[in-house]
Amino acid sequence: MSSKKIQVALPLILSLVMIVGMIIGYQLRSKTGNAPILSSGKQSSLPELIRLVREKYVDEVSADSIEQLVSTELLTHLDPHSVWMSNTDLKEAEDEMNESFQGIGIEFQVLSDSVHVMFVIPNAPAAKAGLLTGDILLSVNDKIRLSGQKLSPDEIRKSLRSQPTRELRLKILRNGKSMETILTKGNIPLPAVDAAFMLPASTGYIHLNKFANRTYEEFMQQMEQLKKKGMKQLVLDLRGNGGGLMKEAIDIADEFLSDDKLIVYTEGKHQPKISYKASRIGIFEEGPVVVLIDETSASASEVLAGALQDWDRATIIGRRSFGKGLVQQQFNLSSGTAVRLTTARYFTPLGRNIQRPYVERSQLQKGDDPHAMLRNRYDENDTTQQKGKVYTTPAGKKLYGGGGIYPDKKVAWDTTAMTPEIFTLLYKNTLNRLVYQLYLSNRSELDTIPSAIRVANFIKPGESFRDQVQVAAAADGIDIKSITPAQEKFLIQRCSMLLARQRFHQQGFYEVASQFDPAIKLALESFSGNR
Repeated sequence: MSSKKIQVALPLILSLVMIVGMIIGYQLRSKTGNAPILSSGKQSSLPELIRLVREKYVDEVSADSIEQLVSTELLTHLDPHSVWMSNTDLKEAEDEMNESFQGIGIEFQVLSDSVHVMFVIPNAPAAKAGLLTGDILLSVNDKIRLSGQKLSPDEIRKSLRSQPTRELRLKILRNGKSMETILTKGNIPLPAVDAAFMLPASTGYIHLNKFANRTYEEFMQQMEQLKKKGMKQLVLDLRGNGGGLMKEAIDIADEFLSDDKLIVYTEGKHQPKISYKASRIGIFEEGPVVVLIDETSASASEVLAGALQDWDRATIIGRRSFGKGLVQQQFNLSSGTAVRLTTARYFTPLGRNIQRPYVERSQLQKGDDPHAMLRNRYDENDTTQQKGKVYTTPAGKKLYGGGGIYPDKKVAWDTTAMTPEIFTLLYKNTLNRLVYQLYLSNRSELDTIPSAIRVANFIKPGESFRDQVQVAAAADGIDIKSITPAQEKFLIQRCSMLLARQRFHQQGFYEVASQFDPAIKLALESFSGNR
């Protein structure tokens, strides 16, 4: 239905909330064996209402639309993390947790209605078929136009992935010339480890982007490699990690904790207390550890960070984490959809439940206004927000409950550089497009540079760079009248990271970021102070 029709039908939709609640309740009962969630001795008039809507309502109302709208509305009133999932949602979630999907292996962006290939994953089908960064995708299988159609990224992904045959015929535009290539869809990996390398002073660095089915295995492989390179201390970066499978986080925590230590426990009204403890000799039970977190570190990330913090096993550096302390269980429904329902809370070893109050959490998720999002991040810099029940670690350190993991050492946003205009550049991917064009214009030179750090030195400060940023910003409707020295420094650093990513993917991005990341600098200082 259109948004206008939804508004007209809103009273009806709200009336149907009870219907869907009852339906979900009975379906959950069939899966769990529990007693009926809703029951009454009276004959319900709800079936009459459903029949009236189907037979008498002014417009046709899709059953799927009613299910989605009303299920979502119902679950929203429970907590922020109980969600209804369509068939498509389920498939995408399964791919994410399996760390792979059937595709061609490219990253793309839509620029002026044209689908530009931003990066080609090495050894993927697209790379084997000869696709290059800078190619423009015109059509697939001679019948589905991709460019010039004002398609959304999701629609483009669907067009590439949902073709009935594995073999695809792609028409592309390269350097102004149209050409065709044939490729076969394959299994595209979605690794959980973005980067792993050595920092100064025998310090290893690992960045995890999620906790999926093979995250623990990937983590252990990288830990083995770093130990062979002489790692004596570790920076584990969980910034941007929204969580995933709690089991994977528990297994990784076990590698740092000894002596049957408690890692996390869960408990709910209908769920008994379940404790998860360290159970094996870990790969890094000794040696200093720093865990980096920020406002996007959530769920399983908070389980891991909270366990290491409670046992004084790691120093937590960054900003307060997201604050998701609820456990969801997935129940498949008869329609082929599913609901992920919150069934328990999880608690750190000291008993902290780090779920933020729902009202506070919703205030931090106000729509798509980048300025509001920026203000929320500024609020995180207020150290007076450490509140709630006080807990004491074995070493005597004071920790707080009441919402998220508070870092031991805070790294505030640089408000001199991160103005609303600069934040909007990031939010709208303006810098990504600027760097993409920069790479295409200088590809012959950049592709000969052997290291990410040397690629980063390609971008120089000065009037030319500032002009390029202002022109790119204006194209996205962002008016930057002047660029201060602090802003220029930040923009150069960010563009250097993106250029290294264009050449060396995520590994290059984080290698360059480590050269001026204040959190990593503080981590190295922390290690030095512990010697």
